[in-house]
Amino acid sequence: MRILVLGVGNILFGDEGMGVHLCNYLKVNYIFNTTHELDFIDGGTLAQSLIPLITSYDEVLILDCVSVDDASVGDVYRFPFSSVPNIVTWAGSAHEVEMLQTLRMIEIMGDLPPVEIIGIVPYVIGEDTSFKLSDGVIKGAEIMQDQALSYLASKGIKAQKIKDIPLQVIANHSFRGVDDL
Repeated sequence: MRILVLGVGNILFGDEGMGVHLCNYLKVNYIFNTTHELDFIDGGTLAQSLIPLITSYDEVLILDCVSVDDASVGDVYRFPFSSVPNIVTWAGSAHEVEMLQTLRMIEIMGDLPPVEIIGIVPYVIGEDTSFKLSDGVIKGAEIMQDQALSYLASKGIKAQKIKDIPLQVIANHSFRGVDDL
């Protein structure tokens, strides 16, 4: 089975890059014992350009930001794409809407593999660029990490932590790549 962990988000806008940063965090800090093919990919804000990638996998875990009415920064939500909760509005930033539309297009084409989403509510910084993550998102990232590892464990994938590079350090290096950390 081919499993994709896809980090989505804009790394130039602080918390909105959280999906990419957590994907990189898992890739750098863990090794995974599995008979499956497991890939960790930075999907950035590519949305529709990711269609060939997404459809080439048997299962997909998307790490991203979500907008949720009356939620707090750092709140984490996990759900299958097949049943997005009504409270998730996906309206916080452009990439979220485009990702939702992309998944719906793949679904309409009949090519969508099972997709699990783990999303976190970001602090939206507006137009200023920053790699700095808010305290709320850093705290919520621990829950996201646990949920991602739980999802992978449910697929028979064992994770072993080999490094402890902090999430903020990962975020600071995401634009250059994290393979050398």
